[in-house]
Amino acid sequence: MTNIEAICQGKIKLLSGYNLAGADLSGAELADTDLSQANLSGANLAGANLQRAILRANLRGADFSGADLRGADFRNADLRGVYFGNAQLGDSSFGGAFLAGAALGNLDLSGVDFRGADLRAVNLARAILHHADLSHANLSGADLSGADLEEAILNGAVMRGANLTGANLLCAAIEHTLWDGALLDRACLQGTPLSL
Repeated sequence: MTNIEAICQGKIKLLSGYNLAGADLSGAELADTDLSQANLSGANLAGANLQRAILRANLRGADFSGADLRGADFRNADLRGVYFGNAQLGDSSFGGAFLAGAALGNLDLSGVDFRGADLRAVNLARAILHHADLSHANLSGADLSGADLEEAILNGAVMRGANLTGANLLCAAIEHTLWDGALLDRACLQGTPLSL
């Protein structure tokens, strides 16, 4: 049995520091696995079970389409250009992560922790972000058109040039948020003390 086969079957739970760049880990059973400081750049993790996995790693360009990432720890990870199509991300933590250019549109990100994350130019169009914590995140140039940010926490976030056309900001917390050049056409701001 090769190492990749053993990893995919969940027989190795400590993968900290492993070089798995470009590896095909699609459908792998990696729940509760420690992948901290691993190199998973360009890896195929489509359909993998990564529930509660520690993914504080180089994940640049990885494919997480259809993966189960509930409760995963992505804090301070490099997630530039990552694809999350149809992934399950509930209760995940992206605090301080670098997600510039990642595709997160149309996903349910309710309650996800994005505190201090770099979300510049991220596609969050039509994403559900109920109660998500985006405090102090950089969302400059992000596409949040049609996103549902009801009761999201945006305190101290940078929204410069972000597209919030048709977004729902009902009762969102926006203290000290920077809105320079943000597009808010048809956005729902009810219960939000927005003063531009």
